[in-house]
Amino acid sequence: MTDAEATSGVPEATSGVLGELRGKARARLEPAHWDFFEGGAGRETALAENVRAFGRLALLPRVLRGAGEPDTAVELPGARASTPVLIAPTAFHRLAHHEGERATARAAAAAGTVLITSMASTTAVADVVAAAREVRADAAVWFQLYLQPRADVTEALVRRAEEAGCTALVVTADSPVFGRRARDDRNGFHDLPPGMAAENMRGLPGAPPDAPLDIAMSPALSWDHLRGLRERTELPILVKGVLHPDDARHAIGEGAAGLIVSNHGGRQLDAAPATVEALPRITEAVAGRIPVLLDGGIRSGADVVTALALGAAAVGVGRPVLWGLAAEGEAGVARVLAELTGQTAHVLALCGARDCADLNRDQVVLRGARGVAGG
Repeated sequence: MTDAEATSGVPEATSGVLGELRGKARARLEPAHWDFFEGGAGRETALAENVRAFGRLALLPRVLRGAGEPDTAVELPGARASTPVLIAPTAFHRLAHHEGERATARAAAAAGTVLITSMASTTAVADVVAAAREVRADAAVWFQLYLQPRADVTEALVRRAEEAGCTALVVTADSPVFGRRARDDRNGFHDLPPGMAAENMRGLPGAPPDAPLDIAMSPALSWDHLRGLRERTELPILVKGVLHPDDARHAIGEGAAGLIVSNHGGRQLDAAPATVEALPRITEAVAGRIPVLLDGGIRSGADVVTALALGAAAVGVGRPVLWGLAAEGEAGVARVLAELTGQTAHVLALCGARDCADLNRDQVVLRGARGVAGG
């Protein structure tokens, strides 16, 4: 356990496949790279609470419903996935494995799920999509985007995503500034090793001839910038990092095709709530008008089904995918997706559900207390 883990109390992964892969990944990664993937902001309270909050919830099964074998497929903006378990955007996959995002993309395509590839990917978006479509011609890849203060930079990135064949954009809205991450500061890890770069940032307006442009954060970015993006692309736009119901309503008014309830994996505002605790108020505000997704803290099929019962259409998984990639490359990512999807189908069956939408909020209760967690 690192000093940061000891002080923050970050819970260990579950046993079984995910625990095995996490152990292998930790043994194989350089300590600074392990801390980069595992760490969070501040005291890592939000990071820990993302996982712990699921442990405070229980599922009430329904019985004798004759539901049959559950269908895990979900319809999402720009994608139909065979599982509600998507790959959340995470940076710098080549730190975990030499094939990086290409390996992740192939595993996602083989599983029939969506890869949300990061703007800070160590593989260019065109190459990520090409790798996915080597496996599956209709593989869905979404492009995660930080709106940039310079509109021409944002537009150039969007054109690259469109030309690569991405089927949706995911705008990360919770990063007006970079989070302060004590592990990275302690390790002096603030740049990639030689030979690696954020490849999507090369050749953009204002970029040096032989180097990528830095990803800019700005507290001056606003809904006006999202509106400008909406006017410049036909791709569906999902807004990621929504925790307040008023922001959910505002996003709908701005034409968002979906929302992702997220606290950035605990890497931005350490005082933010666990995402599963924020989810019920968001789904209530949205009232079914657009899909709501969740990421943060998913470690089992029971976690997936809990989020679905609270109104999520699907979930994103980040760190477990990186464990699989670091431990066993493409095969490790495939194991993570298969394990979580298999567990999800099993829990759906135990809850008497026909599919991912055949669940109700009253099936989620607080452990050791009366009442409904989402009520």
